[in-house]
Amino acid sequence: MRRSRFTEEQIIAILKEHEAGAKAADLARRHRTSEAAIYNWKATFDGMDISAAKQLKALEEENAKLKMLLVEHMLGVAALRELLPK
Repeated sequence: MRRSRFTEEQIIAILKEHEAGAKAADLARRHRTSEAAIYNWKATFDGMDISAAKQLKALEEENAKLKMLLVEHMLGVAALRELLPK
C-alpha cells in the first residue's frame, strides 16, 4: 500500500477547511492533491479528531500484520500436509 504524502493531522486540517466552506477544487489546488482524494479522506476521516485518526491507522497496521501471520501459518500447515503421508 502506498504511503500518503499527508499526515493525519494535515488531512484533518484540510477537511476542517472544507467543512468551514472552502470548495474542494480550491483546496485540491492549494494543497496539490485531487478532489477525489479529498472526498476519499472525507469518507474515511469525517468527524474524527487527530487521536482517533492515529488510532485508526495503528489498528489498520496491526490488522495487516495479523493477516500476514495468518497467511504464513496457513502456508506452513499446507506444507506439512504435503509432507505427511496419508
